[in-house]
Amino acid sequence: MIAITDAIALDEGELSFSFIRASGPGGQNVNKVSSAVQMRFDARHSPSLPDEVSARLQKLAGSRLTLDGVIVITAGRHRSQERNRADAIERLVGLIAKAAAAPVKRRPTRPTKASKERRLDAKARRADVKSLRGRPPGDD
Repeated sequence: MIAITDAIALDEGELSFSFIRASGPGGQNVNKVSSAVQMRFDARHSPSLPDEVSARLQKLAGSRLTLDGVIVITAGRHRSQERNRADAIERLVGLIAKAAAAPVKRRPTRPTKASKERRLDAKARRADVKSLRGRPPGDD
């Protein structure tokens, strides 16, 4: 089990891994060894996630989300499979933890009297500047 919050924990069986060849530095090793990890997690049908967390997670995933609701995370930063695997899991845990935090509800506020006055004063000054740009009166 992978603990995310006090209430949410993922079963490692929900994650599927496939190993692919990584791009970038690594010398001849990069051409021989499949060290990059492609991890898949079905966010839409996961029994570990509450519905509202799942919905927020799918929205946060963005381009990593497939049409079937599967999140695909590719990790190839490190040279070893195990470190890339841990990196992919860490990134998924961070994404789920961010989705688990409920968004703060916006409390509508009203502008203060002083801010209204400042805005109107600035508008009046700007209007004066613009009015001075025209032709002087009585020069016909």
